[in-house]
Amino acid sequence: MGDCKKKQACCSSSALKLLLVVVVPLILVSGFACRTSWVSFSSYYPWLLTAATPPPPPSITTTTMVEKTVSSTKEKHQDLHARVVGVHHIEEALSHASSFFNRSSSLQIPQPDERKQESLKGSINGSNVVPVTRTILPRSYSKLERLEAGLTRARAKIKEVIQNGNRILDTDFVPQGPMYWNSNAFHRSYLEMEKQFKIFIYEEGEPPLFHNGPCKSIYSMEGNFIHKMEMDHRFRTRDPDKAHAYFLPFSVAMMVQFVYVPNSNDFKPIKLTVRDYVSIIARKYPYWNRSLGADHFMLSCHDWGPETSSSVPLLYKNSIRVLCNANTSEGFNPSKDASFPEINLRTGQTNGLIGGPSPSRRPILAFFAGGLHGPIRPLLLEHWKNKDEDIQVHQYLPKGLSYYDMMRKSKYCICPSGYEVASPRIVEAIYTGCVPVLISDHYVPPFSDVLNWKSFSVEVPASEIPNLKRILMGISQRQYIRMQRRGVQVRRHFEVNSPPKRFDVFHMIVHSIWLRRLNVRIHD
Repeated sequence: MGDCKKKQACCSSSALKLLLVVVVPLILVSGFACRTSWVSFSSYYPWLLTAATPPPPPSITTTTMVEKTVSSTKEKHQDLHARVVGVHHIEEALSHASSFFNRSSSLQIPQPDERKQESLKGSINGSNVVPVTRTILPRSYSKLERLEAGLTRARAKIKEVIQNGNRILDTDFVPQGPMYWNSNAFHRSYLEMEKQFKIFIYEEGEPPLFHNGPCKSIYSMEGNFIHKMEMDHRFRTRDPDKAHAYFLPFSVAMMVQFVYVPNSNDFKPIKLTVRDYVSIIARKYPYWNRSLGADHFMLSCHDWGPETSSSVPLLYKNSIRVLCNANTSEGFNPSKDASFPEINLRTGQTNGLIGGPSPSRRPILAFFAGGLHGPIRPLLLEHWKNKDEDIQVHQYLPKGLSYYDMMRKSKYCICPSGYEVASPRIVEAIYTGCVPVLISDHYVPPFSDVLNWKSFSVEVPASEIPNLKRILMGISQRQYIRMQRRGVQVRRHFEVNSPPKRFDVFHMIVHSIWLRRLNVRIHD
C-alpha cells in the first residue's frame, strides 16, 4: 500500500481517476477470493446453487478458545445453509444454477511446465520499437484448489446429465424408474463419487468410544459403518491433504454405554467428550478451522445423536450430521444433514431376513407388532388392536406367530415412530417385500434426496390413524403391485454386505456424504 501512495502522489488527476476505476474493483474482488463459501442445492435434484459467504474461519488453539469462538460467532453462523428447495422444481432451479456453472465449469488447471509468451510490437512517432517478450509464469495451485476444481467438474457433469437426460452405461447396475427423483443424475453423481471422493478418518481417540461401535443391535449401523469405512481402500485416504471430507469417528451408542451415568439424565459427560475431541483435532490439524467444520461429518444411529452434536455449535450448525434420527423439528437440516436407515442386525448379518412371496400370496392387509413407545403407537393400538382382522395390530405377538413370517404374509407393514422418528421396521418391511406405511411426523426418510419414497411406500399422518383402513383400501390393486415391485427394486440400497457391494447401504451412506460435500466450496 506504501508503494501505491507514492505513485498516487506523482500521478495526474486523470491517472488518479483511472487508478480508482481499475484498481479498486480488483482489490474488492480479491478480498472475497480467500473466504469459505457455501453453495446450497435442493435436497438433491435439481441443484440450486446460491452462494453465501460466512465470516473468515476463527483460529482454534485450546479448549477455552473453542468455547470463546463458539460464543462469539454463534449468531453469525445461524443461517449458513440456504433453505432446501423442493426436488420437483427442476426447470426453476436449473435457471438459478446456470450462472454458477457458466463461471465455474470452465476452470482449468495449467500444468507446471506450461509457459505463456506474449510479443508486443508497435511504433512511436513512426519509428519501430524493439519487440519485447514477456514470460508469464503459471500460477501455482494449492492441493485444496485442485480438489475444489475436481468437485466443480463433477457438478458440471451432473448438471449436464440433468439437462440432457443421457443414460450412462454400467455393466453392473443402472438405476432407473420412478423410485428415483432423477435416475440419470443419481447414476452420474455415483460414478463421480467412485472416481474421486476421498475421506480422511482422524486417528485420534481409542476404542471403545472411538473407532468402534455396536454391530449386533438396533444401533448396529454405527459400528457397521465405522468398521467398513476404516477397512475401505477406495474412499479412505491417509493423506488429509487429499481428502474432500473428514470423519469424526466417535460412536454415540458406545458413549451412552461407557460414559453416560444410567438414569442420571445428564448429557454433560458425553458432550464434554465430543467437545474435547473436536478441540484436539482443531489444535492438531488445520482442516476444522479452515472450513468451520463444514467438510467434516459425524455418524450416529442412537436417539441421542442430535443432542450429542449440539455440544459443539459449529458441529451442529455446519457439519454434515449423518443421523438415523432425522427429525426436522429437532434441527435436522436436509440441505447439509443426511438421513440413513436404522437396521436391527441381531446377528450382525442379514441372513434369513431378505425375501418374501409375491403380492398375490399376501392375505393380510396390514400388520404391526410392538410395545408402547412414544406418542404415536398408543393411538395405533387404541384404534386397531384386536379391532379388525384385516389390520393385524398387536402389542405382543401371540405365541406361535413369527414376526418376519407375519411381515411376509402382509401387503402393508405399519411403521410408526417411537420416542424418536426412525424405526427399523422400515427396512424390515423392504427386506420382506412388504410395502412400508410410514406414520411419523417431521421424519426425513433415508436417502430421500435420491429416492422418491412416495413411489414405493405410503405416508400417513398420525392424525389419520383412525382412517388407516380406508386409506389402504383406497389404493388400487394395480398401484399396490407397482409399489411392492418398486420396493423390491430399491432393496439393494438397504442391504448390508460384507464386504460392501456397489449401490448397497454402505455406498449409499457415502454417497449422501458426497452430495453434501458437493454443497460446499472451501477456500484456502
